[in-house]
Parts: sequence; C-alpha cells; structure tokens
Amino acid sequence: MNFHDIRFPARLAFGSGVSIERKTDITSLASGHERRISPWAQGRRHYLIGAGVRSLTDAAELLSFYEAREGRLYGFRFKDFADFKSGALNAAPSRTDQVIGTGDGVRTSFQLTKAYSAVLRPITKPVDGTVTVAVNGVEATVTVDYATGQVVFATAPVTGAVISTGFEFDVPVRFNSDRIEMTLESFEAGRVAAVALIEVRG
Repeated sequence: MNFHDIRFPARLAFGSGVSIERKTDITSLASGHERRISPWAQGRRHYLIGAGVRSLTDAAELLSFYEAREGRLYGFRFKDFADFKSGALNAAPSRTDQVIGTGDGVRTSFQLTKAYSAVLRPITKPVDGTVTVAVNGVEATVTVDYATGQVVFATAPVTGAVISTGFEFDVPVRFNSDRIEMTLESFEAGRVAAVALIEVRG
C-alpha cells in the first residue's frame, strides 16, 4: 500500500465531518421477505475537512500536505476526534480496555482491535507510545509494530491467559479527489472548499 507514516495536522481537522459507510446487498423474495448480507466486515470512514481553514497560512499548509501526498496517491494518518481511543474519549486508555486474544502457549503475535459490540475493528495505526498490554490484568512487556498494529510477546502467553490492551489510534486515509480548491478572500484570509478523505484498507 502506498502510505506515508505521517499524521494530518490536527488543528486543520477541526470542524471536520465524519460518516461511516456500510455495504449491504438486499434480495427481495417473491414472498415479500428479504435476504440481507454484507460483504464488508467493518464500516468504512469518510471525512470532510477544510471547514476550519480560514487563514492563508493554514490554507498553504493544507495545500502543501496535499501536494506532498501527490493527491490521492499516498495515504496518511488522520485523527478521528470522534473515535481515537480504545475506551471512553474522556478517559486515558487502560490496558484492560480491549481484549485482543487468549493465550495458547504457542502464539506470540496479536492484532490490536477495537470491539463495537460483536463487531471487531482491526487497529492498524496505533499512536506511538500509547499502547499498553496486559496478561490477566498484569502489565506485560511487548514489541509494538506501529505500522500494522501487531503486538509481539517474547514468550507466548500461557494457555487461557487473557490478553488485553489500551491505546490511541489514527485512521489510515487518503484524499478522495484529484483536485483541491482555495478561494483568496482577503490579503490574510483564504477559504478551502470541503476536501474529502476516505479510509484505506490493506
């Protein structure tokens, strides 16, 4: 995947909008009943940014970031202020926020995930320095791959051990347009038209 491991400037994201897309295939039967299936295991996030950009300095920074990503070509990290922690937004991440697996005495690598009831969302872009991991509630030392969200133990947790974690995370996104527009409103002020971002996978 073409990806630059850099976060979009958070102050330029203020005022952004977010939506979650799901794909559902519906077949209507002769009886009037429906069959509904979804080929997607998780929803896909969409963002609209640019509402908070008012000064020429901010507009220039956004344009520079866009050019550095070569438009839609390269992905990047984005902080979704509505959903960026393993637990409650008003609390610091706790090493018991999310259960990510159970030890079997062999497995040493576990993928960070966040549960939305029964739906598990893989977390592939944790924020550096925020990941804590516990085995049966006791803090454990692991190696974290901040590019994939994998946590690796030097020694496999024993059979039946509960692996839990807490973290902050970014969403991997890309620009969703090959064009970006700016209006010069005064000598010191500029306005950027809404810029679409879309979550990337893989």
